[in-house]
Amino acid sequence: MSIIKYIEDNQKRKLPLSTALFQQLQKAILSGKLKSGDKLTESKLCREYKTSRTPLREALRQLEADGLIENIPNRGAFVIGLSPQDISDLTELRNQAEISAVRWAIERITEKEKEEMSETFEFMQFYTQQNDIPKMLNINRAFHKIIYNATHNKMLIKNLNIYQIYLSYTNPSNYYDPNYLREVLYEHREIYNAFLSCDKDAGEVAMRYHMVNSAKRKFKL
Repeated sequence: MSIIKYIEDNQKRKLPLSTALFQQLQKAILSGKLKSGDKLTESKLCREYKTSRTPLREALRQLEADGLIENIPNRGAFVIGLSPQDISDLTELRNQAEISAVRWAIERITEKEKEEMSETFEFMQFYTQQNDIPKMLNINRAFHKIIYNATHNKMLIKNLNIYQIYLSYTNPSNYYDPNYLREVLYEHREIYNAFLSCDKDAGEVAMRYHMVNSAKRKFKL
């Protein structure tokens, strides 16, 4: 899949109503719009999201299964969310999974996936030159998804996609350091070069460096 098709598919894809509601509520919880302890009232949510109770209840069941809300008998549904420790643990899990993924991906990547990665990196360079942060964020996610898919490991792909979604919503920031794009491009160039040279050790070093710096940028460490 080309990078353009990836972005277009994500923009145009129509989701089942319950899934769309789940994603909206998930984002509201993870971003802090809905806070730990907030009560989720069906009638209020139906009005706010202009939906009926059936898809809403399915979305709430999915949120409960993911541990983001809790249904208390005779009291209703309440937000649990993620604690600072949860976010720290999730960040560490993602870091380790990304490092494992890059080693497997370098070993298993197909020629078609290499072409997709090359195309994606070219777009990263272009949007860095254009100083276009929103598009660069999309391309960044696409670059990592190529690595995930290149592992050809279904469980790892599933977990990494979940980690990416959760961490993209936590501690969101509208401020980016003036050097942000240049730093991110450099880090991805090192990862990309490891794929070109088929060097798993270099890939691990580059990904570890990138993940450490990503955490510093995100959490202002």
